[in-house]
Amino acid sequence: MNLESAPAAPAADAERPEAPGPVPAPPERPHPPRLAPGVLLAWGLAALALVVVALLWQKVSSMQEQLARQSAEASSRSVEARTLARQADTDVRDALGKLAALDGRVGDLAAYRAQMEDLVQSVARTRDENLAVDLESAVRVAQDQAQLTGSVQPLLAALRTAERRLARSSDPRLAPVARAVARDLERVKNANLADTAGLLARIDQLLREVDELPVANAVGPQRSGGAGRERAAPPAPAPSWWERLGRSILDESRDLLRVSRIERPDATLLSPDQAFFVRENLKLRLQGARLAILARQYEAARADLAAAATSLGTWFDPSARRTQGAATLLQRIRAETRDAALPRVDDTLVALGQAAAVASPR
Repeated sequence: MNLESAPAAPAADAERPEAPGPVPAPPERPHPPRLAPGVLLAWGLAALALVVVALLWQKVSSMQEQLARQSAEASSRSVEARTLARQADTDVRDALGKLAALDGRVGDLAAYRAQMEDLVQSVARTRDENLAVDLESAVRVAQDQAQLTGSVQPLLAALRTAERRLARSSDPRLAPVARAVARDLERVKNANLADTAGLLARIDQLLREVDELPVANAVGPQRSGGAGRERAAPPAPAPSWWERLGRSILDESRDLLRVSRIERPDATLLSPDQAFFVRENLKLRLQGARLAILARQYEAARADLAAAATSLGTWFDPSARRTQGAATLLQRIRAETRDAALPRVDDTLVALGQAAAVASPR
């Protein structure tokens, strides 16, 4: 404003005539005020402090935000921790309840186990006490069966069963019984008895062959026992009528006349009806021997077999293969028919009786 108003004054004065006088000096320009160094330093420090304050405020704001987030997270975790703590407390209480129930059950099971052990021990003692009586009864029954059947199999089965049961027993009083059973078992195994089943099977086979045995005065194919049919040549195909007539006359002539050496006249004069009764008599002898073997009357069986052998050698053809086979089979039956007493198990019965007598007072 001062600079704009200054030129306007000379313009107004230009209308007036210039007055003589001295020329005024131009006005001096005002100098700007100079700031002191302390003020500048203060302003610099203030600006620096403002910047530091701004930075600190920004840092503090970020720290507040971080603290707020951490506080929120801590609060949520604290809530979760309290929830988990309550759940854990509930689980612990449930577990304690279940543990108490299990402790009660374990106690019941322990008591039940003690009762069972007492019962098992009582049963074991009773079993050991009654074992001798049971084994004695079983061995006596097996001995009676062996006497009835003539076989040692019932005795073997009873002694083996007794051996197994004695091995499982822990009663020391039964040790002598076990030794006696072992001795009797070895004796029964080594017993040499007649094979009753084999003898009966051979006698049955011989009975089936009696009807096919040729008698001593048999002729033709019957005498050879079928061997002549095996050696006969096959018939000639379509012989003429005169050949057939001549062959029939020749066969009839051979049957009318037979020349042989007579060693047993009774067998030679045997008629067909008598041959039937001879075969039946031989069968009766064999049946008698079979029944005697079943009854274990071996002396009677040997007598019937000897009579059967005499009849076979007297009335039947000794040169026939069937007769020779029957004689061999009959001789084998006679050789295997022998008296053999069944082994007794007196040692086992005595030991069992003593053990039963010792156990009975208890």
